[in-house]
Amino acid sequence: QAQLVESGGGLVQAGGSMRLSCAASGRTITEAVTGWFRQAPGKEREFVAAIDRSGSTYYADSVKGRFTISRDNAKKTASLQMTSLKPDDTAVYYCAVTRRTAYYATRDYVMAQESYVTWGQGTQVTVSS
Repeated sequence: QAQLVESGGGLVQAGGSMRLSCAASGRTITEAVTGWFRQAPGKEREFVAAIDRSGSTYYADSVKGRFTISRDNAKKTASLQMTSLKPDDTAVYYCAVTRRTAYYATRDYVMAQESYVTWGQGTQVTVSS
């Protein structure tokens, strides 16, 4: 059974940094897109970042320049390095993986939640002001 487990969330002050990790078991992440999404209280879940098979990365405008997504194919893990955190970044962060995809994905595809078939349970990130 495919499973994703996020870790690394917690409480951080505004301006600080945090690294989230996503460990996959029961499936490969090397032939799919790995994405990060987040859901703040009272808001819909939104796209944060993604990395496709080629290693190309995609970011929401709100995090571009502050967050970096990466993937370790050998370890079947993906990470989200977050810097210059703001209170608006407070949310539950989810890791997700698509089905097997083409080598290059499109931005529309990686941003769409319906593209993803396996989701983690989420990890809370709280940024205090």
